[in-house]
Amino acid sequence: MQPIVSIIVPVYNTESTLRRCVDSILEQEFTDFELLLVDDGSRDDSGPICDEYAARDSRIQAIHKENGGVSSARNLALDRARGVYLQFLDSDDWITPDATISLVRAAENRQCDLVISDFYRVVGERVSRKGDIDDAVLSREEYATHMMENPADFYYGVLWNKLYRRDIVETHHLRMDPEISWCEDFMFNLEYIRHAQRFYALQVPIYYYVKTKGSLATSNISISRTIKMKLMVFEYYQRFFKSVLDEEEYEKSRLKVYRFLVDAAGDGVVPPAVLPNSQRLGSERMRIAPDILAGDGVLSDTFRDRKLLDYYLETAALKNGLSLDDARLLLALEQLSAPCTRRELADFAGVSRGGLTLALQRFTGKGLIRIEEVRQSSHAPKRLSFVFLPEACGLLDDLRTAQEQYRSARYAGLSQEDLAQYRALAGRIRENIQSVLQ
Repeated sequence: MQPIVSIIVPVYNTESTLRRCVDSILEQEFTDFELLLVDDGSRDDSGPICDEYAARDSRIQAIHKENGGVSSARNLALDRARGVYLQFLDSDDWITPDATISLVRAAENRQCDLVISDFYRVVGERVSRKGDIDDAVLSREEYATHMMENPADFYYGVLWNKLYRRDIVETHHLRMDPEISWCEDFMFNLEYIRHAQRFYALQVPIYYYVKTKGSLATSNISISRTIKMKLMVFEYYQRFFKSVLDEEEYEKSRLKVYRFLVDAAGDGVVPPAVLPNSQRLGSERMRIAPDILAGDGVLSDTFRDRKLLDYYLETAALKNGLSLDDARLLLALEQLSAPCTRRELADFAGVSRGGLTLALQRFTGKGLIRIEEVRQSSHAPKRLSFVFLPEACGLLDDLRTAQEQYRSARYAGLSQEDLAQYRALAGRIRENIQSVLQ
């Protein structure tokens, strides 16, 4: 049976990081994938580690070949891939548990040929978020225009923060050039973009890129060959924009195209030792100690339920540039069934009244909601109703998706009969609680 995603990982002498990479793939919420581990003639224990995982999981293929470079390893995997989509990782990096499902859902919901996502750059024990596009669905011309603004950026150049359609790759016989050891990913992307129509920018960081790779400047390549490769890549880059943009638009953007050669020649994509807006690795997403999750009692049950919802709300918050508290409050507003006072809303959402006031100001300032006052009589307390504005449509879709994921995880493994019994019991419990609290 054809898997939905083929995940391709070239492997060369990365025994110290390979398990972290593969484990992050096997821990994906999305499970309909095949994993192609291509051992490119490793001289350490990377090959046996690949075999170990392949023996353990039928979705994994361990492929061994003589050393020929990362491009030849990826090409061999592409020859054997069977998935609808293609996803790439480097073996010293790793991905978040929702990486694959986020990419696939974006591709299918938006009917896109390429999904590009934010990612985390990791230097030592520090991590920072990297992204570039704020728009949603883009045409080829719009995507190329964004790319032109930051021509030497990893965000556009690499394979590992993207999801590709394999039918486009195979129809046009797209492969990496093994003769190029600089910008080979970018060359593949440029060729793919020429044949793609719709692009989607997923504003959720799903990939951890570890800054340990050597740059072209530190590799054993002669200066003359380096210059030759860079000129060849630039010529292709120039031809690409001439084919994507009309003549007038190309002339307007010619200086930006030329800037690629300057930026790339300086390897400007390498992050500095101290990352801007960085934080300690492990604090960028919600973490919960297993001992706390395993607790017994009423508070533990409530805690687990809340944290499960937060786990999925966090993705919606990251995607929309919100805090988790703001995402939770917006979900509360979306679920209100009647006008309420500020005190009631703060209690319902689990926030302070001061925090509620500031959050509502942010939401109105961003054009997400309109607040309407409702008075039933001159002596009745002032009540508020909330109207979501068109600017919030995408956000509301993400909040609803989070709820669906929460329910799916919460009720996983339950039969329809189990669910019917649960709903009946939950309804009776709800009535008992309401009878006491009303």
